[in-house]
Amino acid sequence: MTEQDLAAGAAQITESIKIGLLKKHMTQVELANLIGEKPVQLNRAIHVDMSPKSIEIRAKIYKVLDL
Repeated sequence: MTEQDLAAGAAQITESIKIGLLKKHMTQVELANLIGEKPVQLNRAIHVDMSPKSIEIRAKIYKVLDL
C-alpha cells in the first residue's frame, strides 16, 4: 500500500464519520459524551490516529453512527 492509498483511506474514514454525525444531527462533543470519551481523543480517532485507543474509539463511533 502506498502512502497515497493510505492517505485516501484515512480521508474516506474521516469523511464517513463526519457525514454520520451530520445525519444524526450530532456534534463531536455530543458524540464524545455519549460514548464516554474525551473530545480530544475522539478527534484523534476521527482523524485516523492508529493507536489502540483510537481504534477502540472508532469501533464505538461506528456503532453509534450505524457505519
